[in-house]
Amino acid sequence: MRRFIALFFALSVVIGIGFPLKAQVKNDEVLLTIGGKPVTAGEFMSVYKKNDLKKGEPIDAKKLEDYLNLYINFKLKVREAEELGFDTVSTFITELKGYRDQLAKPYFTDEATIDRLVREAYEREKSDLRTRHIFVKLASDASPKDTLEAWHKISKVRERLLNGEAFEKLAAEVSEDPSARDREANQQHPFLKGNYGDLGYFTVFDYVYSFESGAYKTEPGKVSPIIRTEYGYHLIKVTAKNEALGKVTAAHIFMNIPKNASHDDSLRVYQRIDSVYTRLKNGAKWEDMVKQYSDDKGSALKGGALPKFGVNRMVPEFIDALYKMANDGDISTPIQTQYGWHIIRLIERKRPGTFEEEKADLKQKVLKDGRSDLAKQAVINMIKKESNFVEMPDAVKDFYTVITDSIFSGKWDVTLAKNLTKPMFQISTQRYNQKDFTAWLGKNQRKTEKQKIPYFVDRAYKDFVNENLIRYENTRLESKYPDFRNLMSEYRDGILLFDLTDQKVWSKAVKDTTGLKNFYENNKASYMWEQRLDASIYTISDQKMAQKVRNFIISGLTDDALLKEINVDTAKILKIESGKYSRKENKYIDMITWAPGLSSELPVPPGAVLVFVRKVLPPEVKTLNEARGLITNDYQNYLEKIWVEYLRTKYKVTVNKAVLSQIK
Repeated sequence: MRRFIALFFALSVVIGIGFPLKAQVKNDEVLLTIGGKPVTAGEFMSVYKKNDLKKGEPIDAKKLEDYLNLYINFKLKVREAEELGFDTVSTFITELKGYRDQLAKPYFTDEATIDRLVREAYEREKSDLRTRHIFVKLASDASPKDTLEAWHKISKVRERLLNGEAFEKLAAEVSEDPSARDREANQQHPFLKGNYGDLGYFTVFDYVYSFESGAYKTEPGKVSPIIRTEYGYHLIKVTAKNEALGKVTAAHIFMNIPKNASHDDSLRVYQRIDSVYTRLKNGAKWEDMVKQYSDDKGSALKGGALPKFGVNRMVPEFIDALYKMANDGDISTPIQTQYGWHIIRLIERKRPGTFEEEKADLKQKVLKDGRSDLAKQAVINMIKKESNFVEMPDAVKDFYTVITDSIFSGKWDVTLAKNLTKPMFQISTQRYNQKDFTAWLGKNQRKTEKQKIPYFVDRAYKDFVNENLIRYENTRLESKYPDFRNLMSEYRDGILLFDLTDQKVWSKAVKDTTGLKNFYENNKASYMWEQRLDASIYTISDQKMAQKVRNFIISGLTDDALLKEINVDTAKILKIESGKYSRKENKYIDMITWAPGLSSELPVPPGAVLVFVRKVLPPEVKTLNEARGLITNDYQNYLEKIWVEYLRTKYKVTVNKAVLSQIK
């Protein structure tokens, strides 16, 4: 907690808010110097605005000077920490780097792109799609020849679709998704009926972004253009578009159709579930029907309730039934799926809320999803433009022949590329050549899945370029963004302040028992008890027992004996609290006359309260132990005061009154 207090200037910062000084005062004008080190007007006002100046409030000259005095004390401590070398300690350097890494992250994601993706996700979240697809497999590292062959294959299929052939027929005929066609029974699985390309329902974030976008950009009933994903090429047909079902809690009564069932067997199952449906319509209790008839024994123990799900978690027939239900508690007619017959009861449906309600959750999903790469790429493109990025792409191809499969086991010999020295790209004035890329490859090789060498090299080169572009931009953050520079300065100073103040004030006040005792002895008058009562408070839960308790107290019975006398067996009729009480510390103490003796009965329904005052204590000095927390705090303030006085004599402080006057 003390570290957060010490980082007073740093941790109350909001990134992106600057302070435009009036025209006559420039941000880089020196406002003050401390031990020869300048502090600019912009640096001071950035901190002042964020910590002491309310939004829209004009500058008050007196408040500004008071804050400036506090700021000078702060900077004096930082100056002393620098003089003592605290800024060179490895723990400080590591901690500050950790803060910087976190604070720099927003600068490497394009917020405009993220905002656009969040808004897009919200619009898509409002609808569920049901689609079919035809798939042609293509590895991400496919050769140009294989890519062209796959493209021609999917293109011919699209032509056939546009010429009127049925999507379902072509899916079963040519799709490389094995679920599209019937699969005969074998040792691994029973007969599986094909889905003819039907993927069921889905919504935003259920599939990879490129597939999702292809589907949402296709009108219902239409066929998409050719869509490329990391798995291959797809043609998508949107067969239904519905208002989003959202997250659903539902229950069901399930009746299984046995394997290899005859038509008569299936008919009997239907008749059985239809009779249950009729009984439900006539008033039978859902829980009773579930318990008695459902073959899903796991859910039957919970009234048929299923875990909460979205549209992509259930077969389409199940979802279609839910779309038809208007209200919580509605029950479907019997529905047949590939598993058997169901009667479905809607328990709760949570549809998407307003954009503002969904925004935060959607942003987190966008940042975790592959689509966030678009925001990162936007930043990369910006850096390339600002840094006058130039590349020599042909230099990459030289690595196609010197990289071997050994790199996929992390054992590639970098000397195979010893003759490669050509320049590859340039960022600003910094040129990177093939030797740099070779060294990077050697350092970053690790065990990974085998890929085609050209594909691997191209991806590695792209990562190498992006890494150096980010590094270049990272070195420019302080010079490019004044807010970031001020923020880092505040964090740096705050950490130094904590480390030194802990040594000089906080820990010292705790460990220096002799100093603390001397401080107490010299300031005893500041730690006084006011008039107090030495008393016992008797709380009686049964008012009928109040007189009996009073009589025992008057007779001189001790509190322990009184408790044994009244609280017989397990009864807790009487509670006694004894101690020394100041005013406003206990409501019953404040209700009685402050004089020795037994108070009158204080009615506290259903019982009563009695107070016995042993003594009225006059004002007296608190012992060190009684006021240790307060004394330690005051001792810390005292240590800080004399420390600051020492620092003001050690380091010369000069304020540029002309600049200060202009700020006022």
